[in-house]
Amino acid sequence: MPKITPEQFNERSAGCLPGHLGIVITAVTDRQVHAELPVRPYAMAPNGFLHAGTLVTLADTSCGAGCIALLPDGANGFTTIELKSNHLGTARDGTIECVATVAHQGKSTQVWDAVVTHRETGRTLALFRCTQMVLYTK
Repeated sequence: MPKITPEQFNERSAGCLPGHLGIVITAVTDRQVHAELPVRPYAMAPNGFLHAGTLVTLADTSCGAGCIALLPDGANGFTTIELKSNHLGTARDGTIECVATVAHQGKSTQVWDAVVTHRETGRTLALFRCTQMVLYTK
């Protein structure tokens, strides 16, 4: 059972980078997180295409929400310790969506995979994987 709702995560993110960019978590389950982000001028690179960091931020935020939702008993947080992305396309308008899926849910680490797509075309824009270290209070 997820330990955080989309509404709670979006509230927590309001004053932080995900909220500033307009990332909205739309669903949290026991294995996946769904999120979306409208393509706006501030998310673009100077070349007129979607900035790679925008895609990474959407994917990392989605995976982070999943990690929070699935923290083991006694854990109080996490930190991303490794991430990798493959960029396959871009967008200039519309909405980008992300589906993050847990690949490993351990007591000390979690591994998440994410796929970022362009809603309007269905095109895959990025594949993403990250590892998070689960944190405990000593």
